[in-house]
Amino acid sequence: MPVLDTRIQPQSEDHVRNRAHMERLLAEARGLVERTRARSASARPLFDKRGQLLPRERIALLLDAGSSWLELSALAGYGMDHPDPAKCIAGAGVITGIGSVAATRCMVVASDSGIEAGSIRAMGLEKMLRAQQIALDNKLPFVHLVESAGANLLRYKVEGFVHGGTIFRNLARLSAAGVPVITVVHGSSTAGGAYMPGLSDYVVMVRGRARAFLAGPPLLKAATGEIATEEELGGAEMHASVSGLGEYMAEDDADGVRLARDIVQRLHWQRHRASVPPARAAAAPPRHDAQELLGILSADGRKPADMHEVIARIVDDSDFLAFKALYGPATITGHASIEGHPVGIISNNGPLDPDGANKATHFIQACCQSGTALVYLQNTTG
Repeated sequence: MPVLDTRIQPQSEDHVRNRAHMERLLAEARGLVERTRARSASARPLFDKRGQLLPRERIALLLDAGSSWLELSALAGYGMDHPDPAKCIAGAGVITGIGSVAATRCMVVASDSGIEAGSIRAMGLEKMLRAQQIALDNKLPFVHLVESAGANLLRYKVEGFVHGGTIFRNLARLSAAGVPVITVVHGSSTAGGAYMPGLSDYVVMVRGRARAFLAGPPLLKAATGEIATEEELGGAEMHASVSGLGEYMAEDDADGVRLARDIVQRLHWQRHRASVPPARAAAAPPRHDAQELLGILSADGRKPADMHEVIARIVDDSDFLAFKALYGPATITGHASIEGHPVGIISNNGPLDPDGANKATHFIQACCQSGTALVYLQNTTG
C-alpha cells in the first residue's frame, strides 16, 4: 500500500511562523462570517414581534438534529456592498448549504431576511445559481425558505435581470429533471421573488405572513387606482384557495418547516435515484496531524508548497494511489478516500503544462466513468 511520508517539522521556525500567519487569516475569515450572522440576528426584536423565526433558526429546525451542515459561499459578495471593509457584510443576503432533511441530503437555500429584508443582490443571484447547479448535478432535492423584498434596487443593475431570469429557468430545469423543488414562503415574496414559489413543485405558505405578488398595494394603487390589501393581492389564504399557488398552509414558521420536512420524507427520494451509492468503508484517520495543515502553506505567497503534504493530512490513512505519477509530474492526480468516501484528487505542484492537462483530462474521464467524486486542491498560477 503506497503511503505518503512527510518531511514537515511542526516545531521549525518556518512552520510556526506560517501557522501563525494562517491562523490570523482564518480568524479574519471567521470574523467576517460571524459579523454577517450577528447583523442578521440583530433583527430578532422585529422577528419576535411578528412571531417569526430568524433565517438560521428556520434552517436549524429544518435539518435533522445532530446532522452536519455544509454552508456554501459564506463570504460571497464581501467588499461589494460598502466601500469601507470594516462595514461590509458578506453572504450576499442569501444562505445556501447542503444538509440532511428527513434523512435525505438536500440543497437548502434561505433568504437572509434579517439583512435588508432579504433583498436580492447581484452576488446573491450568483450564489443561488451555483446552489441550483449543484442540486441539478447531484440530484439533490431543493428546499427554499423564502422571505425576500425582491431585487435590491439601491444596487440595481440592468444586467441583474439576465441572471434573475436564469434562476427561474433553473427552477424549471430542476423540476423537468425530476429533482423536487420545495418552497416555504415565510413572508414577502415580491416581484421576481414571486416566481420562485410559482415555479416550485411544492409550496408551503405561512398563514398571515406569506405574500407572493409582483407588485404590492402602493404600486397597484399608483398604476390602476385600485385599493387592495396585501392579503387580498397575494396572501397565503388567497393563494391556497383562489390561485392554487400554495399546496400547504402553515400556522407559523415552525409549522411551515415541519411541513417541508414531511414533504421531503414522503418523497422517498433514494428510491428515485438511478443508483444507490454503496455503503462507505470504515474510515481510518490520516496518519499525520491535520493541524499541521496550517503551517504547510508559506506566509510568503511566492514560496511553493508540496501538495502531497496537504493530501497526506486529509485522506484516510494517508493512502494515496497516484495516477500517471511520472507523466506531467507537476500535475497530481490519484485515488484516495475521505471519511470512507472514494474520491479522485487533482492538484498541482507547478504550472499546468500540456502533459499535465492531458493527464488531468484522462483522470477526470476515468472518475466520471466510475462515478467517483472529484476533489480539486487548487495550487497553480496557470
